[in-house]
This record gives sequence, structure tokens and C-alpha cells, in this order.
Amino acid sequence: MKLAHKKDDREQSIKAHLEGTAKKAEANAVPKMKGIARCTAMSHDVGKYVEDFQWHLDDEKIRFEHSVCGAIELEKLASTELEKSMVYMLLYCIAGHHSGLPNGGTKNDDPADPTLCGRLKRAPDYTGTKDYSSYKDEISLELPDFSELFNELRKCRNWEERYEKYAFFTRYLFSCLTDADFIDTEEFCNPEAERGYSADFAAAEKALDEKLSGFKIDTPLKEARGRLQRQAIENSCGTENISILDMPTGSGKTLCSLKIALQKLNKTGKKRIIYVIPYTSIIEQTFNIFNDIIGKCVPIIQHHSNYSPDKPDDKEHEYDNTAAKIRRSTENWDAPIIITTSIQFFESLYHYKGSALRKMHNMADSVIIFDEIHTIPAELLQPCLRAVGYITQHLNSEAIFLSATMPDYTSLFEKFIPDIKATKLLTDKSDVKYFSKCRYINMGRTDIDAVLEKSAGYKSSLIIVNDRKTAREIYNVLGGRKYHLSTYMTPADRSCTIKEIRAALKGDEPISVVSTSLVEVGVDLDFEAVFRQLSGLDNILQSGGRCNRNGERDWGDVYIFETDKQPRGDMQRRASIVSDMLRAGRDISSQECIEEYYRRLFDFSAAEMEQNTIAKGVTGFHNIPFRSYADKIEFIKESTIGVVIDNCEDTHDLLAQLEKGDKKVLRSLQKFMVALKFPREFEDMLPNLREAKGGVFVLADNKYYSSEIGLEFEVNGDGVY
Repeated sequence: MKLAHKKDDREQSIKAHLEGTAKKAEANAVPKMKGIARCTAMSHDVGKYVEDFQWHLDDEKIRFEHSVCGAIELEKLASTELEKSMVYMLLYCIAGHHSGLPNGGTKNDDPADPTLCGRLKRAPDYTGTKDYSSYKDEISLELPDFSELFNELRKCRNWEERYEKYAFFTRYLFSCLTDADFIDTEEFCNPEAERGYSADFAAAEKALDEKLSGFKIDTPLKEARGRLQRQAIENSCGTENISILDMPTGSGKTLCSLKIALQKLNKTGKKRIIYVIPYTSIIEQTFNIFNDIIGKCVPIIQHHSNYSPDKPDDKEHEYDNTAAKIRRSTENWDAPIIITTSIQFFESLYHYKGSALRKMHNMADSVIIFDEIHTIPAELLQPCLRAVGYITQHLNSEAIFLSATMPDYTSLFEKFIPDIKATKLLTDKSDVKYFSKCRYINMGRTDIDAVLEKSAGYKSSLIIVNDRKTAREIYNVLGGRKYHLSTYMTPADRSCTIKEIRAALKGDEPISVVSTSLVEVGVDLDFEAVFRQLSGLDNILQSGGRCNRNGERDWGDVYIFETDKQPRGDMQRRASIVSDMLRAGRDISSQECIEEYYRRLFDFSAAEMEQNTIAKGVTGFHNIPFRSYADKIEFIKESTIGVVIDNCEDTHDLLAQLEKGDKKVLRSLQKFMVALKFPREFEDMLPNLREAKGGVFVLADNKYYSSEIGLEFEVNGDGVY
């Protein structure tokens, strides 16, 4: 018996591992992919039948590459033209099941090349690839039926669309394989490990209904909110690929979307809800809202950089406070409700590594809610919309797009994902007028002193600027009771400051808050007046959502001001469109302006959008550039490096554990980190940093950080600025 794994005095045969992985991969896959997933899994480790691998299990230092062997064997079996084209899907997955999906390469590649085409040329006598033919004594390989999947590809309108869809199916197959391989190995090596949660979605929907019906309806605005929610819920009863929910700020779209999702799950039997949010700053708030209402009925898992499951609060996870189990659920999203970031979601669809793509198969049979969908950068709309379209078309899922400033995606749907069914959940907008709670006033070109003088006339004012340095400078000259918010602060300090602001807004003392754009989305604050530096229309209207939010005053005032410091890059493009509208005296909050804004923005980015496809330069299924495209596609524009602020007992303890080699604490440290833009800011601050174990940087002198301001690059004239 030849072995796949050994641990202590236990052994797992290769045959048992292949059969166990095949069974799991088949269970992971949608019906039309089950046979393909099973074949891929049965082939992935046949290279372990070589004698060198058996010696490797006994800790012999022998170089051996087993992953390509199964791919070489399946390629030999392909005889028809259909099989020769479709089998590459399996070959990418098998060859990359440890190192990640490779680039396809060209038929001229050398065996030493890391591409799929190069690796397929590696004969049994190639360095590190020995004779593994004894697998035939135990395993019989044969290609699956590709006809159903091939027919899906034949429906495509052109080759670009065909390559995109082929790549999608390949990544999905890779997800089915790598997760199955990981879990089958885990079951052998760690049989005590627990996975999976049960959920009572019917009880959750009932609990949410009780919450919604318990809201006090004592104003015309609250009555309108209820009518809008009921209309959206009633219109969501069909089966759509994508539902468009463009409810205004303050109309309760978060709970409304949760109600729609739970209703769909209970009606269709789907498995989970995935709630996708663009900013980590509002994920915890959304989690707490959901957990308070339905947490006793349905386990809810957070997956983002600011959350660590290593020390969960007992109250936070009443259903199961086992950190290891929660952590395992974030690895492959095997949970009833996942709350995550846009970056995490889309990188889980376009990465090349198995650790990221493992989650993809669990996006099937789901209701996926995209909050603030308008924040997807225009140049990324092709891959993002294609991904959502394919998930809903082929994986039995439904998507809900949420935004108070919803772009019209109709033409982009037709271009990138034709044949999908998109439905608007609000067809009667007559109640939207109740949410026009503020007026937008153009101050034009001015200076900060004029802005501060105007803001002093209000009991509560919020000043939002485009960069952190300006926010800090304004805060330093503000008088009275004041607060500051920016990403120069740690997530822990920002959360504390927001709580203090909420309490102060209920008091009698005048307050002023200065912030960067992080306060615009999901932060439930209500000011008499908001002052917003010129930026994109979505930013300005979201800022307006913090003004007279609850409609308790007749009107709130939102002032748009421009300074000599002009926005740069993409923000400059967005701001120039708004500037044109303001100069023409138009009502920038009107639906007409919102539609024109996105139309002009998309037109400006059309060429960039068109070029952002994995199919660019592809000449056949054999040379799809999985790895190169994953490296190229940027969901975070600028690289960042986190710096730990060691100014409390929690950070002392976590860093002490890290020094002892416990790398699990790295995630717990995220809430005490400030993200520096790399390389400029990091290089500027480097003289004031020390390096801890695990490559973690820690601020060496806390005089450069305060809980009010955050990280300061200059203190009393002594600093890098």
C-alpha cells in the first residue's frame, strides 16, 4: 500500500485520499460540474505513487514534484477535439493544486518553464519527476462527459466571452478540488476538527419581522420608509439573477435587504447569505446589528482584516465560541451568513492561490448582497460584473445590489453578462421625496477659515475633506468640543471616537467633527450641517446622508466647498463632473444628475474597462494567464503596510505572544494598526519604527501617535514633515 499521508502511527493510503477527495469535490460542485470535479480529484495526486514520494514521507530530503503527474496522464487520455480543448480546465487545476493556478503559456515553452504548457512536457525522467505508473494498479482514470459544459461555452457570442467563461469554470473547479483536498487531509491529520454550522433561517426571518414591526412609526418619513421597504420586499418574490435596490439614505435598506435574502432562502432552500461591504469600518457595525436580531437563530461569521476569531466574546458567538471552528469557517466560507469586504469577495474569485479560491464553490446556492455597489472602481467593472453574472447564471445564486446612488448598469450588463435577468425592486419612487432632508449649497472656491466660520453657526457640524493631512490641520485649529476621524487612527480608536460622537450629539453642547471620507458610508451620525470638500457625486450625496439623517429638522444644510488644493487622479475626474453640474446651477441630488454622473464616468473609463479582461491576448484554452491576470487586477490601488501602535495592555500582551512565536495573534493586532501607504509614508516613518517578529512593524515612540489625531508625522517641529 502506497501512502498519501502519515501522522504519528497512523497512515492514509493514496487510494483512500483520492477517493475521499473525489467524493468531497463532487459534493462541492454544481450538477453540471460533478463528474468533472470527481475526475480532477481522482487524478490530482497520482504522482505520489512514485517511490521518491514514499521516501519523502519518511523525511528523506528528495526533490519531487508530484502535482503535474495527474495532468500529464489526463492529457494523454484526450482523443477528440472536444476533449483536447476541455481537458485543459482539469490540467490547470491538477498542476496548480499546491502552487496555485499557473499561466497557460505557449506550446513552445520549455519543460523548465513554470507555465502549464511547459510543465506538461516534463517526462518521467525529468529532474524530480519519476515513474509513478504504479497508480494504474489501484486507480483507473477516464475523462468525464464535457458535453453540457461545452454547450454552455458554445452559447457565448464571441471568443473573448468564451475565454472569460472558461476561466470562470476553471477557477470554480479549482475551488472544488482544493477545498476537498484540504478537508480530506485535515480529517486524517486532525480528526477532532469541527466544521460547519446549522441554522434556522425560518426563525431568523420571524425574529427580523418582529424587529421591523416594532419600529415606532410617528412621522411621515417613517411611514414612507415602511412603504418603500414593503414595496421592495413584495417585488423580490421572483427568481432574478440580480435585484436592484436603490433605496435612499436613511430608508433602512440594510435590514430590508436582509429580510429579502432570508425570504429567498426560506422559499428556495439556498444555503447561505454573503453580505459584501466595501469598507471594514462598517462591517463590525453591520455584524452587531444582524447578530443582535438573528444571532441566536443563525451563526454569523465576519471575515475581514480588523476581526480576529482567536478570542471571540462569548456574547458575540452564543452559538459556538470555539475560535478554531470560527477560523475554519472563514477559510472556505462554510457558514450560514458571511459578512466580508468587497476586496475579499472579488479576490476570492480572481486570485490564483488555492487559499483564496477555496471559498468560491461556497458562493453557490447563495443570496449575495453587495452594499454600496457604486464603489466598485469603473476600471474593474468588467471582471466584477462578469463574476456576479456567472455566479448567478451557473451556480444557482442570486445577487442584490444596494446603493442610495445607484449607477445604471443596463448597458454594461448587456455588454459583459447578456441573458441575465435584472429586476428593479422599487418601481414606484413617489415616497423618495420624504428623504430629501437637506439642501446642497455650493460655496465655490474658498478657504478653510471661511468654512470654519460658517460651521460655527450650527450646533453640530461635520467637515469632510479629501485627505488625512488636511483633516488633521483643520482639527488643530478648531475650537470648542471637537472630534477627529481618519484612517491614520487605529480601528480600535476610531470605534471609540464614533461612540463618543454619538453620545455628544445627544447633549446640549455644540460639537464639530472633522473627518476623511471614511465617515460617509454606514456610520449612523446625524448633524445639523455638513461641509464637504469637492469630490465625486457619490461622496457628496453620501456625506449628505449624515445631515438631518433622521428628518427631525425641516432642512439640513450640506455645503460643497473647493480649495486651492485640488483632488488628484480618479478623484479629480469625478470632481470635475460635479463641478460642471454646480456651475450650471443644477440640483446634484436629482436622479437625472446621478445618472449623468455615472454615464460620464463610465464613458471616460470605457477603454480601460474594455481592456480589463483575462481574455486579452489569449489564443486558446491552453494559454489563459491565470497568475498574471491575478497579479494585474488591483482591488487596492496602493499597497499598504500596517504599523502597530503599542499603547495599551492588549497590544503589550499580543506583541509578547508574537515574540514567543505565536503568529495567530497577527490578526488580533489588526485593530491596533495604522495602514501606511507604501512606499512614501512607510519610508518617511521608518526611522521611528522597530521590527518585531513575523515582519511586524511597531511604532517605537508613541509621541508620534495620539488617540485623537492618530499617527502624526511631525511633533513640535521634530518629524519627517
